[in-house]
Amino acid sequence: MSSTSPATTHKRQPAVFIPHGGGPCFFMDWPDVWDKMAEFLRWFSHTLPQKPDALLVVSGHWETETLTVTASEKPELIYDYYGFPEHTYSLRYPAPGNPALATQICSLLKNAGISATSDPDRGLDHGVFIPFMLAFPDADIPVVELSLRQDLDPAFHIQAGKALAPLRDQNVLIVSTGMSYHNLRHFMTANPKTDQDAVAFDTWLDKAACLPEAERNNALIHWEEAPAARVVHPREEHLLPLMVAAGAAGADQGERIYSDTVLGKALSGFRFG
Repeated sequence: MSSTSPATTHKRQPAVFIPHGGGPCFFMDWPDVWDKMAEFLRWFSHTLPQKPDALLVVSGHWETETLTVTASEKPELIYDYYGFPEHTYSLRYPAPGNPALATQICSLLKNAGISATSDPDRGLDHGVFIPFMLAFPDADIPVVELSLRQDLDPAFHIQAGKALAPLRDQNVLIVSTGMSYHNLRHFMTANPKTDQDAVAFDTWLDKAACLPEAERNNALIHWEEAPAARVVHPREEHLLPLMVAAGAAGADQGERIYSDTVLGKALSGFRFG
């Protein structure tokens, strides 16, 4: 990748799964609810081995028939949230894109037998720019977004992550953003049963993500067998980004780097490497 320095000058970047919050939650008057998550995101970049040369992000808010990467030099923002205060539709995150990295991502995927294409027009959705406004506020690191495949097959997304793992040695940070709990119907309703379901799934997920590689991947492929899995994720698009990070992890051990309870629901974030 032409914009990155030789791998020998850098430590390997991790692959991570971080929460992106609810809509533009960090930029609203919503006292106490999202404070711990916001604090985590603001500190996140300080935990990296060095400043990344580029960010490859997989969000829970973009699904395509074929894996697709953004290839715009100046990606616009997609305000794909609804019913929020007017000022939240004027938020700005002018990070550059990286068409050369997009080309390399497609090549890595195709070399692994995975169909992939690029989109020169697609911008960055709120699963990217909302957390990145806190985690990388200077907006000076090129960002390329990769879609989920719309069948949401966990084994496929782990394989896609494996294909992208070499980027970690080129000082590219692989960031998956989603939410480890994502049942909007229950999120805003206090209910001891669904709160307990969230804890049960979160406890399972923490154990599964931190297993050795083969066991970890097998557990994540069969995530629907976890306690309360379909209560916590009626649809799994906000969990699937974790599979890409886990695939890119290789043999690197997982660790939970974020743990919180938001609106009664247990949430986690993970790092590999």
